[in-house]
Amino acid sequence: MTSIPEEKSEKKVSFLPFHAINEFMTSEYRLEVVRSTLFALPGLPESFHNPVNKLTGRLVKIPGFRHSLKAPTPLRIKPTAEAFEKSPDLVAAILSAWAEENSGLRENVYALLQARGWELLPIDAERTKLPGFITVWPHGENFEVLSQAFKEMFPEATASNDDIALMVVWISGRLPYQFTEAEGDLSESPESN
Repeated sequence: MTSIPEEKSEKKVSFLPFHAINEFMTSEYRLEVVRSTLFALPGLPESFHNPVNKLTGRLVKIPGFRHSLKAPTPLRIKPTAEAFEKSPDLVAAILSAWAEENSGLRENVYALLQARGWELLPIDAERTKLPGFITVWPHGENFEVLSQAFKEMFPEATASNDDIALMVVWISGRLPYQFTEAEGDLSESPESN
C-alpha cells in the first residue's frame, strides 16, 4: 500500500517584536498608556502587576533610588516610557495590564473584530507569550475604519481613537505592515526572502 504524502503548507508567519508598536504611537500617547497602567497596577491581579514590577526593577533606572519600585509612581512614568521604547517584554507586560484595566474596551473590540471576520485568539489568551505582532493586516481595514465601526457598534462608548487602535493591535496581535491581497483573507502570506 502506498501512502500519499500530505500536502504541507509552506506559509511562514512573520512577527515583529512587541516594541515595534512604538512606531505607531506618539510620545504623548505612550506616556498616557504608561501613566494609566502604572497607576492601575495596584488594583490589578498579581499576574498583571508582578511582570511589570519585575521588569521595572530590572530595566527602569530612577536617579536617587536604588530600587526603582521604591520611587513614587509619578517619578517612574517617564523612565518607564523610555524603557517601553526598547524592551519588547516590558511592552507586552504593560499592554497586558493596560488591556486588563480597560476590560470593557477589550471585550467590545474583541466583539467588533469577530463581527468583521478577523481571526483571533480567545479573548483570555496570554498574548504576552507570543513572540510579537504578526505583520499581516486585513485588506481594506485601517485604524480610521475600525474606529468608525467601533463607534457605530458601541455608540455609548467613550474610548478615544488611540485607545481603540491600541486595543485592536493588542487583541488581534497584528501591526499593519503588510496587507492581505483579498478582502476577508487573513492568512499569512509567505515570507519573500
